Amino acid sequence: MSERWALQGEQSRELWTWRGRVIVHNSKPELEFLITGAKPVRCPRSIPDEQTVPLRYHPQFRHHSFPIRREAYR
Repeated sequence: MSERWALQGEQSRELWTWRGRVIVHNSKPELEFLITGAKPVRCPRSIPDEQTVPLRYHPQFRHHSFPIRREAYR
């Protein structure tokens, strides 16, 4: 994954995690589309890949096909 985007909590300013790993995705527009109200931020380079989990592997997003086709959600 070349460019990594993470989600940041609005109040806590913490990166969203699942099972202790930062949830990341390679497309900021797709994150904004799928998770309304969330703030996508560049994932810090100091966080190694081993400490991240791609969004597509999160249980709530496994049924999605990536890249997202917006017309499929209407």
